[in-house]
Amino acid sequence: MKHRAKPPKAPQPSYIFQVESLSHEGRGIAHYGSHPDHPLEKHGKKVFIRYALPGETVRAVITHAVKRLEEADCLELLSEPSAMRVQPACAHFGTCGGCNMQHIHPDEQIRLKQNVLKSHMTHFADLEPDEWLEPLRSTREDYRRKARIGVRYLPAKDKLVVGFRENASNKLISIDRCLVLDHAFGSITRLKQLLQSLKGKRDIGHIELAMGDTQIALLVRHTEKLCNSDVNELQKFALQKQWQLYLQPEGPESLSRQDGQAGEMRLHYALPDFDVNFGFNPLDFTQVNSSINPRMVKLACDLLQLKQGERVLDLFCGLGNFSLPLARCVGASGRVAAVEGSEEMVKRGAENALNNGISWLDFYSQDLTKDFSHHSWANQGFDALLIDPPRSGAEEVMQYLPKFGAKRIVYVSCNPATLARDAGILAQQGYRLSKAGVMDMFTHTGHVESIALFEQAGQDSQIND
Repeated sequence: MKHRAKPPKAPQPSYIFQVESLSHEGRGIAHYGSHPDHPLEKHGKKVFIRYALPGETVRAVITHAVKRLEEADCLELLSEPSAMRVQPACAHFGTCGGCNMQHIHPDEQIRLKQNVLKSHMTHFADLEPDEWLEPLRSTREDYRRKARIGVRYLPAKDKLVVGFRENASNKLISIDRCLVLDHAFGSITRLKQLLQSLKGKRDIGHIELAMGDTQIALLVRHTEKLCNSDVNELQKFALQKQWQLYLQPEGPESLSRQDGQAGEMRLHYALPDFDVNFGFNPLDFTQVNSSINPRMVKLACDLLQLKQGERVLDLFCGLGNFSLPLARCVGASGRVAAVEGSEEMVKRGAENALNNGISWLDFYSQDLTKDFSHHSWANQGFDALLIDPPRSGAEEVMQYLPKFGAKRIVYVSCNPATLARDAGILAQQGYRLSKAGVMDMFTHTGHVESIALFEQAGQDSQIND
């Protein structure tokens, strides 16, 4: 039986659209209408167009279609550009899958994120805060202190592609410099040349870059053991850069430091407002934006209005990014219970508390999606609660909240949809949404980070912003 070659894909149609508004993720919204090239059967159908802005007339190619809507990419701007439009700074914009809102003025990006949060709170929880907080905005373009960089071997060319994923694809785009990576990382051209020269280059899956306040770590993930000469070349590079070097042949437990230094597997950052220092493993979750994180932690503590001697619960605490500052606020006469699902992060948090001389902070390992009502920490009673859950939110925890007895709750969120859902539950349990606002943790992206203060009915906020 002969195999027939697959016929080439038919080119996707393109149409002219008048862009009406922006979607929550920053795409232009248009509709099929009376334009001569619009099919009659599509009249009124909604189209989401990447890189198109309100008020613009664009030609766009359809990339995906379902019954109720279509998706498209902007091919050509046919009108004057929107006042919101700016020239993207990165040469890879439109190809690289990151920073998809570089064409939108930063002020408009913030306004969009505020509107997303307001929309979710209104439509899904029927809530409006007593006060909208001023947004926390990043003070630098090169805000990222952590990145995973893909590495792919092309056998036909005996060549590596090193970079980030393309839009809506698993393909990698080769990148020499990422403008949102901290400038201390510098260009990755030399690093790419080094990886290309290794005998075991085909066995490298990805690299990771991470930094603390002063130190940088390079982590190389490889699937087969690297030969001694390859390890030596990596060590020479790390020595020249004064970076830490880590190799990871398998899972996280296989991570080892290989730069010849006797130091522990730690990077460090400080929060001077609270006189605390943190040690973290390069694989640990940490906040990537070094200008937002200190201000976010201070805002959270200010919103909770903590007093000496109070008891505080920190849920989804990680390595203690909020826990240690909370402990400083309540002092040695108070108590903080910090709870996290990862035992490894609980160990890290306890280590950080010990190194900072904070003995009134206790860490507990607990899967917060499961019943925890029988654990001692859950039955202590608390004056205040901080919760910083993953994107899925904390619906299971919300059901238990009345038993904690907290008068004040600060909810830090990376997903406005689950924040709104959980806020609705809190409202049913007698908590008032006092304050809410957004934080520009991931500039030029559609990610909406936010913070909200809830207070028990009858509790009056006294914080002066």
